[in-house]
Amino acid sequence: MKSIVHWFDKLEDHIRARLSHYPIIYSLIGGVGIVLFWKGVWETAELTIYLHGPASILLGVIIMLTTGLLVSFFIGDNIILSGIAREKKLVEKTEAEVLEEHATLADVMEALEHMNTKMEQFARKHNHEKTH
Repeated sequence: MKSIVHWFDKLEDHIRARLSHYPIIYSLIGGVGIVLFWKGVWETAELTIYLHGPASILLGVIIMLTTGLLVSFFIGDNIILSGIAREKKLVEKTEAEVLEEHATLADVMEALEHMNTKMEQFARKHNHEKTH
């Protein structure tokens, strides 16, 4: 079972990497997949006597609220965060802008690691001086 999950994970990484360069095609393929998934959910729910109209809405809202998905599904965390920061949406950014942000984050991580190393050295020196 683990090997099957691993294979699908690698396949997903490969496909996502390829399609990320073509956001419109990516969104169309993803849209078809989502619609077909929800079509199956809809048809399955219709087989259940209690899942019609308001009962479906209520159960769906309860599930999404309790799992924390209501806002992120309908609005999206990235849209909320980019709106607060007045940034472009990811799909509006060029590949160069995304790569520049990635490089900036890498620089910040490198600086943090350097600071952490210096703090550890200081702590070791400070602890060594206390013992002598």
